[in-house]
Order: sequence, then structure tokens, then C-alpha cells
Amino acid sequence: MKATELSISGAWEFLPQQFPDDRGNFVVWYDANAFADALGFELTVAQTNHSVSRRGVVRGVHWADVPIGQAKYVYCPQGALLDIIVDLRVGSPTFGQHEVVRLDTIDFRAVYLSEGLGHAFVALEDDTVLSYLCSARYAPARERIVNVRDEELALPLPTDVTPILSERDANGPGLAELRDAGLLPSYDECQRFYQSLRTQA
Repeated sequence: MKATELSISGAWEFLPQQFPDDRGNFVVWYDANAFADALGFELTVAQTNHSVSRRGVVRGVHWADVPIGQAKYVYCPQGALLDIIVDLRVGSPTFGQHEVVRLDTIDFRAVYLSEGLGHAFVALEDDTVLSYLCSARYAPARERIVNVRDEELALPLPTDVTPILSERDANGPGLAELRDAGLLPSYDECQRFYQSLRTQA
């Protein structure tokens, strides 16, 4: 498995090896050793999620308060999607920037985003499945959202599909509002949290 850190620190892409034969295909989409070799610690899995979305569905941008936070290792076993990672950590050199990775059943890529990074995705096909490993359980009181259509973020949503959002996502606050209210994660605090994970490894 090939691990590549993206331009946003704490965001990684994992490209697995495929083993096709006349019966079909075999892929290891998560390898604990490959993950630990790349990041310096093992991924704690507290919850696994599975979502099915029709074409055009947009979910996010979501994150959870740090400390604790919720890191995610995400994979698309069916269909295709654009996975969007947003740096919401105030003080980060890449604050407000984003990375987009296509996840599908051609390359079987997966992405990992550390605590404090925002996550969204756009389903490109009907019945697109997103499976993800989470480092912490869902906790509504710590869950946050920034509007995926916020002009300051300028996320590259596809123009050839009609976006379908939940009411909550469609009415989420903008980045400036969250920053002014002190609700965004701190880059320094996130870095201390990441280091604590490596120390425990």
C-alpha cells in the first residue's frame, strides 16, 4: 500500500495494491502496519460508519471539537465520489484550503483526515457507498458544521449535478462566523493532540 501525505498536514491518501484474477478482485483497503509506518501511531477505531447516497448528494463540511475530535479513514466500496478535506485549524499554514480526492472502485483509494480537519463529499453516482473508520464515537454535542457553499472556502462542487443537501448542511454557518465565535479548532492544540498519539504509540 502506498501512503502519500497531501498538501494539508494530517491528511493522507492510501493507494492499495489490487489482486485481480478470473474470480474477481481482492483489495486490502486498510492496513494497520502501513498506516502506522506512515503516521507514527496506530489508528484507534471506535466506530465504523456506512452511508449510501444518490447522485448529487453532498454531505458536510463536518468536524468534531478537539481535543478528542474525530479522525476518519474513508473508503468508497461502491460508486464514486469526490472526497473533500478542509483545513479548519486556526493558525495552520493551510487554513481555509482544501484537498479533493476522487474515491471509486477503479483505484480503491482511501483517505485519512486527522482530528480538526473538516470533511465533505459529493456522490457522483447513484447508490454510492462511503465506509469510514472513526477514531471516536459520534457525539452530537461536539459535532460541528461549516457551510459547504461558503464563498470563503470556494469548494469545487461539481456543476453537472444538482446538489442535494440536508437542511442542517444547507443552513450551516460560514467560516468567518465560526472563526469570530471561537468555534474552530486551534492548529497548535491539534498538533499537541497528534503528538500525544505518537507518544502513546
